[in-house]
Amino acid sequence: MSGPVKTSTAHDEPRVVHQPEQDRFAIYLGDTLAGVAVYRDEQGRRVFTHTEVAEAFAGRGLAGRLAAFALDETRSDGLGVVPICSFIAAYIERHPTYQDLVESP
Repeated sequence: MSGPVKTSTAHDEPRVVHQPEQDRFAIYLGDTLAGVAVYRDEQGRRVFTHTEVAEAFAGRGLAGRLAAFALDETRSDGLGVVPICSFIAAYIERHPTYQDLVESP
């Protein structure tokens, strides 16, 4: 795996990175991969297909942190969002500031 493109936080906290070579955003605790948000880019849109946090890390708010970073990066990249992933869809519903990104499949 090549190095991360962008990071979100200091080394003590969970670290979220965009790994475009793997079509995913990933969240790490130390060197341990805790979760991913998988996507594919097509026609000016980022289609989020799956988000998962390892059971060992459940209940720490990592999925929300991952989703926010992924959506902020997608906005920064100038892309719309197609939330096929149920977690990303629910996150957008709970955080209306991301509603403007949503496009139809």
